[in-house]
Amino acid sequence: MTIESIRGYIVKEEVFEPNSTIIQEGKRGDWVYIILKGRVKVKKCVQRKTVTIDTLEEGDVVGEMVMFKESGGLRTASVIADGEVRMGILDRERLEMEYELLSPQLKSLIRNLVLRLEETTRKASLLAFGEF
Repeated sequence: MTIESIRGYIVKEEVFEPNSTIIQEGKRGDWVYIILKGRVKVKKCVQRKTVTIDTLEEGDVVGEMVMFKESGGLRTASVIADGEVRMGILDRERLEMEYELLSPQLKSLIRNLVLRLEETTRKASLLAFGEF
């Protein structure tokens, strides 16, 4: 996804200092972000240890899972600034309105993909410690 293709959805921009927590695993939140500048590390806590799941860069979206899950807005991973990072906060209401226009079948497919991504992330984090 390019930043330009989603620019109209950005309602606010925020800058995060190096090592700042943008999203914290287990906390409530409903913001969806796009990385406008810089990199972030996606981290997950496993057995009281933290493992880096991925490094994301400009144009990547984070925090999207809360839109498609019925988890009450609980974050499934932490997102940490890897250097100075500028994030765009996406207009969640607009995203939800457009999502509601999709067919029930396509919405079901998206929800299943999100659940599969969550499960794959969980398994990958367990593998990092030889727990799976």
